[in-house]
Amino acid sequence: ISSLGQNGLLQALVQGAEQPVGAELSEELRRAQEEWEAVEEIQSGLGVTLASAAAPISFSEALQFFQTADLSECRKKVQATVRRQGLAALLHYFFGPPRLQPQLQGERDLALAMAQCGLDDNEQVHMRILQTIYRKLTHSRLGCPRYGVHWEELGFQGTGMLGLMQLLYFVMDTRTLPLALEIFNQVTLVLLQNFPFCLMSVNITRLVIQALREECLSRECNRRQQVIAVLNDLYAATFLQLYRLWKWQNKTIADSSFVLQELEFSTKKKPKQLLKYLEAYM
Repeated sequence: ISSLGQNGLLQALVQGAEQPVGAELSEELRRAQEEWEAVEEIQSGLGVTLASAAAPISFSEALQFFQTADLSECRKKVQATVRRQGLAALLHYFFGPPRLQPQLQGERDLALAMAQCGLDDNEQVHMRILQTIYRKLTHSRLGCPRYGVHWEELGFQGTGMLGLMQLLYFVMDTRTLPLALEIFNQVTLVLLQNFPFCLMSVNITRLVIQALREECLSRECNRRQQVIAVLNDLYAATFLQLYRLWKWQNKTIADSSFVLQELEFSTKKKPKQLLKYLEAYM
């Protein structure tokens, strides 16, 4: 566990919600997967299941935790919007999307701070989030150790806490749970198309964050007077679109960069359309 913790590559993946997608990332993921598969079994400190005594956690309870937690160090790393200069700034000012209303900026900054917050093995709420996701997707009643080959079943590689929070929302909301289970069971387990469920989830969170920072979601957030709820719905809508592309076009991990580029375009240019697709599906 110590050697893995010190490995720079795996540490970089902990910040997966902020990582770029491309050939460099694909190579890093390939090497990380090789290292991960080389670990036959890593037990937790006491060799017991961490979740055996922990109750599942709802999204609202987890969100309340982050609303009251000290995220001051994470907030220092937040850049709320993309910085533009020169002609790009001028064009964005006159022809770009509307700005997020002042009363919503605090919620936006909370979401971005969660994206900068790493998973802490010593924080009970973090572990409950992780275990709840595992239980909901695998139908396990007993939970599992923090480390071990069981996480490979989910394609888990580590993420910022916003990524885990969005995955928690995905599996805990009664409207989206059927979609989450359909994706996990049909693509991950049945179609065997090398679909890294949680890793793709991390990348979808990254795309949603980019759309937020580029103010592509401001109009929808202003209309609904919500930020995190819009982010979560767009996350689920993007996952639905990813699932359709992966399933209908027989995609594999080799196609992931191209698929993610298409999804990036949709989250920035057609978020309203994605949300309509999700509404129609549900």
